[in-house]
Amino acid sequence: MGGFDEVAWLPLCAGLTMLGLAGSWLAFRRRGVAAGLRGAAWSLLPLVAYLTGVVTLLWKVGTAVTGWLAGFVFSPRVWAGVAVAGLAAGCFVVSGLLRRRAPAQPPPRPSIGPATRKEPAPSQRPGTGGDDDFSEIEEILRRRGIR
Repeated sequence: MGGFDEVAWLPLCAGLTMLGLAGSWLAFRRRGVAAGLRGAAWSLLPLVAYLTGVVTLLWKVGTAVTGWLAGFVFSPRVWAGVAVAGLAAGCFVVSGLLRRRAPAQPPPRPSIGPATRKEPAPSQRPGTGGDDDFSEIEEILRRRGIR
């Protein structure tokens, strides 16, 4: 930092710190040590921001954002871009509505003619009690009258 920045920001940050420390002293007297220390911590932040250079950084960021917003508001090219973005968003929404309204088509089924259809083996037919894993369970269920 040099020159005008030090002159402009030092009194402001020091004044905010002193004002905050005075309020912290009052909080210390009325509400106790914890409130006073918390107030002192918050009060020292403007001085910290000045000493670390964060104040000038925030000032530069603020002026850059303000300049960008001013250029954004008064530029016809930017507004044309906003209109195109709105058109793209509208197309996206309409395509979603059209997709939802379209009937669902079932997946194509392979055609199986009578010559290609295979008859399951006797052990694979349901309820035949072949040598598969469930034959014992089916037998137990039949004896109990469940099946």
